[in-house]
Formats: sequence, structure tokens, C-alpha cells
Amino acid sequence: MPLPQPDDLTSLVLRTDFGDEGAWDAVRAALDAADEYVHATYVSELRFAGVEVQALMAEEAAADEDDRIIYMFVADAATMKDPGHPLLAVDLADEPGRTFRVPARWFPDISANLSIANMDFAEYADAADGSGTFRGFDQG
Repeated sequence: MPLPQPDDLTSLVLRTDFGDEGAWDAVRAALDAADEYVHATYVSELRFAGVEVQALMAEEAAADEDDRIIYMFVADAATMKDPGHPLLAVDLADEPGRTFRVPARWFPDISANLSIANMDFAEYADAADGSGTFRGFDQG
């Protein structure tokens, strides 16, 4: 079954941790509050509970070409526990499986630029800090 595909220029935010409903609500609230425009298509389906990046990549690779997405954001256990709610950004096209973390405050910028192909996934991933987290282009 292919991954859910946003119908518009929003980015897929896929929940994989179902241990705390309040944390999921806080993640969505933080992402929605980061910008005045909607940037996320939220998917909270139990079939994705605990799923790993490799399984998501395999599921996407098996989809028909027209149904594929090229990147996604995962709300995993680390996202739910960290106060900055850093999503796991996952490349599904150019370098499948390449990841970096995205704190909620940076999500709108990254989502907007990736959704219109203004920037590539690698540009953000290459700018991630030593912890693998994108914190802007002016870090240093």
C-alpha cells in the first residue's frame, strides 16, 4: 500500500509513535503555529506504529510512479519527547533514506521550499549540524 500522498503543496507528516496523544497534539500545534499558512498533511494511522525508515522507503518504492512522494516528515518517539518537536525529514527520491531532524520552527520554510522544488532535500541535509538537525543556514 503506498504512503499517503498530500493533495496539495503541503508536506506529509506521518506519525509513527502512538504512546502519548497529548504529545501528538502538541507536535501538530507547534507545526501549525510556526507559520500563518498550512504546511502539513497529518497522517495518524496505527498501521505506521513503530515503523522504521527502511520500511517506509520500501513501501514507497513499491508504489506506482505516479503515486510516489519524494520526501516526508516522520513524527517518531524523538519528535514526541523533545520540546522542540524535531521531525525526522526523510528523502525518498534522490538519496533514499537520507535523514535529518527539523525543529518545528524550521518546518514551514523547509516544507514550502521542498514542495515547490525551490530547494533540494540535500541542501537542507547538508546544512544540518553535528547532531543531524537543521537549525538554519546561518549557523556559524
